[in-house]
Parts: sequence; C-alpha cells; structure tokens
Amino acid sequence: MADVTSPLPTIVALPEMTAERTAHVARLLQGAVDLHCHSGPAAMPRILGHTEAMQAAEEAGFDVLLYKDHYYPGMNHVAVLNDVFPDKKIRLYSGVALNNALGGINPYAVEHCVALGGQIVWMPTFSAKNHIEAYAAKSFPKTARPMMPPVPLSGVDANGRLTDDLLKCLDLIAGGNIILAGGHLPVTEQLLMFEEAKKRGVQKMMVNHPTYLIGCSDDDIRALVAMGVYMEHSICMFIPSRARQHITADLVHLIDLAGPEMTILGSDLGLTQAPKPVDGFRMIVSDLIDAGVPDTVIRQVVGGSAKALLAKGV
Repeated sequence: MADVTSPLPTIVALPEMTAERTAHVARLLQGAVDLHCHSGPAAMPRILGHTEAMQAAEEAGFDVLLYKDHYYPGMNHVAVLNDVFPDKKIRLYSGVALNNALGGINPYAVEHCVALGGQIVWMPTFSAKNHIEAYAAKSFPKTARPMMPPVPLSGVDANGRLTDDLLKCLDLIAGGNIILAGGHLPVTEQLLMFEEAKKRGVQKMMVNHPTYLIGCSDDDIRALVAMGVYMEHSICMFIPSRARQHITADLVHLIDLAGPEMTILGSDLGLTQAPKPVDGFRMIVSDLIDAGVPDTVIRQVVGGSAKALLAKGV
C-alpha cells in the first residue's frame, strides 16, 4: 500500500492526454461529486477559492461540490454563493470540522451546522490526538501564519468509552440526517463511534481516507462497510507520479475491498503545489482507465456512491 503517514508529496502532472482520452474522461465525470474540496479562503494556503472551485466543477459537469475547511463552518459561504450565482446547476454543500477552533467535539457547533443546512460533520482532524501524535516528528502543511498548538482531542474518555459530548453530537447528526465523517480519529475510536451512531439512528456514515492516519486494515474496512459506512479515498493520495502504477493498484484493491457501491473518491485537493480539485479527478479517472477499471465502476466511485450517501433517509 502507499505510504500513509508521510506528508503529501509534490505531485507531477500527467502527460497531455490524447483528444480521445480527454473526451473519455470528460464523459465519466458527468454527474461527478466531490465531497472533499479544500478551496479557500483558509488559514492554510490554497491554490483556488470557493468561487473558482465551483465554476470549474460546474464546467466539468459535476452535480455536487462540498467545501471543507478544518477551522470554520462553510455553510455561510455556500449561502452567499447560492445568492450570487442563482442560475448555477451544481449543488453546493459544506459542514463543520470539530477541531479546537469550533470548541472541539462540540454539540453546539453540530446544532449550528444542522440549523444552517450543513450536510456533514467531520470529527476532529488536525486537532485529533491521533493526527498530532502521527506528525509529532514529521512535517505537515502549515497555516500561512503560526497558530497556537492544538489541544489534542479524542472521541473516548480515560476508560475507553465514547464521551458524552460525542454522543450528543451523534444524536444531533441523526436528527438532522446529515453525514457523520470520521475525520482523523483512529480506527479503534471510529469502530466504536459508528457502531453507536447506527444504534442512534445515524444513516449517513463515512470514513475519510481510511488508509491515511486512520489505520484501517482490510478487515477493518470490511467491518465498517458491513455497518453501512462508506469509504472515502482521497484522490490526492493516489496521483503522485513516481510510483503511479503501484499506487493505482492500491486504489483498485481498496475499491474491490469495499465494493464500488460503498466507495467514494473525494479530491482532498486545494493545497498549493498540487493539482486543482477537478484536475485531480481527471488524473485519477485516466489512471483507473489505464488500470482496466470498467466505466461503470469509475462512474460509481466518482459520483454514484456519493449521491447514494447524500440521498439516504431523504
């Protein structure tokens, strides 16, 4: 499998596609969905803003674009863009990541997300104890200006039980029928969380990049999928060109493991020194074509599965 703890490599663009390949990729991206777009403004440097990301995705035929920021709720930006571009066809969504900037695993932030039409709650990412420990001796993309060190967050208490605040968040997510995403919590905590979430009526569940930081084994992925949890793989992890063939094989294995109907590809792009989100989708689709993945499977993982997740319980 690809290295899952080292910082993002500098990504080299694919050689120019032939006209035939370009048209094939464009057809497969009609109706695509990106649930993991890191456009700006943001405290971390970004290669593009929300407006450009929206316009590029719409021009490419995407149906849905979901903005993610690690530090602030994105629902207000979505509302403004909907007002400024009333004739756009693409649907825009956002949500909240429960890091220190929003009070950690904070039920009030989740309640606010639901009230403003947010579609997703991410458990702690950069503030997760798991993330902080993984990068204690490694470099990681930095904010434009130095920020206070994060307070490590965990979904469990000293006895290994899910915290009361996390349980309150699960109830609010269930009531709002929005997506519960695992963020950067370790797989041990996510297994507990999703099992409890299912008991409490959460219908939309997703693990972000299960093989990066989270620590999912093949058996963990099988167990989570059996609970109804979708696997979202970050395109940014699978498009560095130096080990392209090997990395694409890893992704094909992961798609086969969970099944295309439970696999979602999100760009996780927007960081500088990397492709823009739609370009990342084009690159990974071309790689999957080269790997012999059927068009029906590619369409499922770049759009169909994400749409099915969004539609649950609606």
